[in-house]
Amino acid sequence: MHFSDSFRAARWIRFTNLLLQAVLFFALFGGLNYIALNHSWRFDLTQSRRHSLSAETKSYLDRLERDVQIYVTLTDESDNPLIAQSYRDVSGLLREYTYATRTSSKGRIEVRFINPYQNRHEAEELKLDVPDAVVLVCGDHRRVIPIGEFYHVNVKAGRRETFLGESVLTAGILEVSSPDKKKIYFLAGHGEMRPDDVDGVRGLSQLSDELRARNYDLGRLDLSLTHKIPDDAALILIIGQQGRVQPFEAELLRNYLQTRAGRIILMLDPGRTDGLGDLLFDWGVIVHDDFIYDPDPRSLTETGDLRLWRFAADPLSHITDSIINNALPVLVGPARVVNKDIGSSNDDGLSIRELIATSEIAWGETSYRSRARPEYTPGTDLRLKNGLGVMVVSERLKPNNNLPLSVRGGRLAVFGTADVVTNNRIINVGNLNLFLATVNWAVDRDTQLNIPPRPIPRFQLALSQEELIRLRLGLFLIVPGVVALLGFFVYWTRRN
Repeated sequence: MHFSDSFRAARWIRFTNLLLQAVLFFALFGGLNYIALNHSWRFDLTQSRRHSLSAETKSYLDRLERDVQIYVTLTDESDNPLIAQSYRDVSGLLREYTYATRTSSKGRIEVRFINPYQNRHEAEELKLDVPDAVVLVCGDHRRVIPIGEFYHVNVKAGRRETFLGESVLTAGILEVSSPDKKKIYFLAGHGEMRPDDVDGVRGLSQLSDELRARNYDLGRLDLSLTHKIPDDAALILIIGQQGRVQPFEAELLRNYLQTRAGRIILMLDPGRTDGLGDLLFDWGVIVHDDFIYDPDPRSLTETGDLRLWRFAADPLSHITDSIINNALPVLVGPARVVNKDIGSSNDDGLSIRELIATSEIAWGETSYRSRARPEYTPGTDLRLKNGLGVMVVSERLKPNNNLPLSVRGGRLAVFGTADVVTNNRIINVGNLNLFLATVNWAVDRDTQLNIPPRPIPRFQLALSQEELIRLRLGLFLIVPGVVALLGFFVYWTRRN
């Protein structure tokens, strides 16, 4: 018998055939995976494109020069349904960021989920002491984003309406990946609150930590010694001064705003003279020498502090967006009235807006130095129909050589109290959000990118009692009965 006709040859042929089939299968499997990895296509068929990044975000990620680590302290094991929803929303979005930068040779997005309670040692090493937050780290730059900033909340309905995650995350990535730090100076020399003071009433150490965590460089500025404002001054904070600034100092600050498009945040306590009348007049702001009393129950706390709850939405600055969306009050101590000067000229592109006001029954007590008990005196004390202003912002939009566009000029924000940012107050979420939003607006930090929010889908099935009974009967009797009947039919057929 010829070898090719033997059983041994047949076994070798079958073995070779099976081996070749296996090799071809693995080659096909590997080839398909290679093609899918390097030449993949993804299609988002959802109505709101919730699984896709916007073109603006992709453009920013393509130009990313440094790696960014993102640490998420959310967990999917939380009993809180809002936290569980946040975990699903954030984790799904972060997968798109890592996918978009997976082939980048410059800057990539790396994501890690860490439970700060179960992995305490690792969380302490990474300084992840904030639960339910997203922490962005790039080199020495760090940004902590609380989960509340990811959502727009309908206060009346008491629920989340839209997911702002992509806008917030993209802004945070741009912030920490920037190699340059903006320099913020605290004015000194007039009894101002100090950034290194740990005192609860007049210290700003907590505020300084919050600013450094957001990639700002801090310094102190005493104009009586330097006689000039540094060229790298992105923002000057004047918080709780006790004495008047000298005329030459006021002139330096005026020129900084006017000629250098400078940025100043001014916080003035009641009963203090500031020496900045000309500067405030230039920017259409009036600071009254009075003391705010607001008898509205919504404006008072148990300790007698002033509770600010009337905020105006401002599409130009977005300063109050977060506290309005999340219904966050601002708690302060003594405050004075700050209003827009209705007689100011609108020339030179000056835009003035009141962002915070008291209730309509509040008044500004002008005799607070001599009168022990506050009492409204018509014709003497200040009362306005729509409430008294507590915060005003002013900016100039300068026309650019008669072209149909404008260039942003100086910016000024004035608070009628410095108590809003002290160590005892900054721990209040509303106080911190308000101040940080004001700083972001002042230094042109773009936290409101042109990225549309994503609606949160909700599905609700409403059944009557009769429909529920029918559903139970169908699930527990009809469906099992049909299956049993079919099985009996098959059994009877095979038996015969």
